[in-house]
Amino acid sequence: MSAAERPLGVLVVDDEPLARARLARQLQSIDGCQLLGEAADGESALQQLDSLDPDLLLLDIEMPGENGLQLATQITNRPNPPAIIFCTAHDEFALPAFAVAPSGYLLKPVSVEQLAQAIAQARRLSKPQRQILHAEAPRTSHAGGRRQIKAVSRRGVQLLDVDDIRCFVAEDKYVIAHHSGGETVLDESLKELEAEFGERFVRVHRSAIVAVEYITGLQKHSGGYVVTLSGTAQTPPVSRRLQGNIKSLLEEMA
Repeated sequence: MSAAERPLGVLVVDDEPLARARLARQLQSIDGCQLLGEAADGESALQQLDSLDPDLLLLDIEMPGENGLQLATQITNRPNPPAIIFCTAHDEFALPAFAVAPSGYLLKPVSVEQLAQAIAQARRLSKPQRQILHAEAPRTSHAGGRRQIKAVSRRGVQLLDVDDIRCFVAEDKYVIAHHSGGETVLDESLKELEAEFGERFVRVHRSAIVAVEYITGLQKHSGGYVVTLSGTAQTPPVSRRLQGNIKSLLEEMA
């Protein structure tokens, strides 16, 4: 069985038996997941971490003894740690939780749809997936800025891999990140994103910046040009002032 076909091994850590049972039931309905075990506290979780070697932890934050944030800090400092999705009843822990870079942050009661979406994203960071990524050619290095961007919506907290984003497009008062999984609204300005990721994204219009590595060409459209990108149907417009820059970039990439 290849790494891509192997089920994602999951350890559920929560001091509430009913909460553990609910997550265990939900995992049964999500393809490609295998419940390896359950833990009611940090000490038990660490023991099972060593014996079961899970790919993913579904981790509560408020627990007796060592809380989920402290446990996550310990775990992420280990070599080749599992991905972590926090499942908590309290949204006030979101900012300190993201200091340990989890793959997701879900608010209880967690729905199957929310859990499946978070696991799909966490799967990108799982051990089997990392083995595949190491076997592939390296992608553009992280020359600057964050590796992931946090987005908060009614579905909970979502982490977007910057390397997976094709473009950022400003619409009305929001900026939309277009990626392989669709689109996500961000609470950040295009100017701030350009300043942070300017080595990986290029300005094509006052309302759009695009990932250099995904640019495939220019197309004429309505008397002007749009830029085409791999992995998305989005074709951001290119302003007349910036057409020369994009053409020169494409020549360098050819």
